[in-house]
Amino acid sequence: MLDTQVTKASPSLLYMVKQVELVVRSHLDELVRPSGITALQYTALTVLERHDGLSAAQLARDSFVTAQSIADLVRSLETRGLVRRERNPRNRRELLILLTEEGRALLAQHAGPVRELEERMVRDLTAHQTEQFRQALTTAWHALS
Repeated sequence: MLDTQVTKASPSLLYMVKQVELVVRSHLDELVRPSGITALQYTALTVLERHDGLSAAQLARDSFVTAQSIADLVRSLETRGLVRRERNPRNRRELLILLTEEGRALLAQHAGPVRELEERMVRDLTAHQTEQFRQALTTAWHALS
């Protein structure tokens, strides 16, 4: 008798990473929507929280958006009073993007719910596995950067 059971191939790692990214973005959009921002805008604000005073090009790279779309994103955040732009004292042609107090307050407002989302994502992992996961993601990112 022939074995008619078909073995299904596991999904690729790229597919699995994209699945996680999409579900995280969906949940993050739900969390920040009441504040009138998107997950992409929230990401840009968190980048500025860690590295304030970035050029638009650097903010785009660190926020995973194109240089073209960062202009609209920054303009929207600036209109809301969450960021401000000022001339770079070392290069007067360059504008730096800085987080305002209002932007910091919005991030603080969402810190708990975002931390809960991250904890939910790794709740079935031990602390050691979570750290290994973080290291593996960092290693994978560096390999492709």
